[in-house]
Amino acid sequence: MSGSRGRRLSDGERILWREITRGVQPLRPLVTAETEAADAKPAPRHATPAPRLAKAQPQRPKTESPPVPAPLGRRAKQRLARGRDPIDGRLDLHGLTQAEAHDALLRFLHVAQTRGAKLVTVITGKGRGGEGGVLKRQVPLWLALPAFRAIVVGYEEAHQRHGGEGALYLRVRKGR
Repeated sequence: MSGSRGRRLSDGERILWREITRGVQPLRPLVTAETEAADAKPAPRHATPAPRLAKAQPQRPKTESPPVPAPLGRRAKQRLARGRDPIDGRLDLHGLTQAEAHDALLRFLHVAQTRGAKLVTVITGKGRGGEGGVLKRQVPLWLALPAFRAIVVGYEEAHQRHGGEGALYLRVRKGR
């Protein structure tokens, strides 16, 4: 080995290292002069292989995560746009920071679920510039989180009369 990489391994350390790495599958084959020389030596016949220890991995309880929110569907969105289906609640997130908006949205959805609301509107705002506002981008990401998936069945951009690009319809899951 070169001086910058450290010292050479002793024979005992090399044997120990081979024992440790025996069951490891390399990402790509690595052949060096040192490994070729070490592999060329025949192993003593009287040596018994060291017992392999099974790796104990903690068992995590299997919990079903709620499904990912899905779009509302053409007919449901049409009924909302025409005013045939009622909107059970509305939350305006304008002027809130991301942290405040996240907390407010989670609280609002919990309350809506306990009240038995089926559909709510969340106004995020369109944002300035070409890429849209922070909340407009963040709310759909939050809705994919497990805490929100347990409450929200699906979501879709709202109709123009309910806020258009700057608002979302959220279908709320029935409370248990």
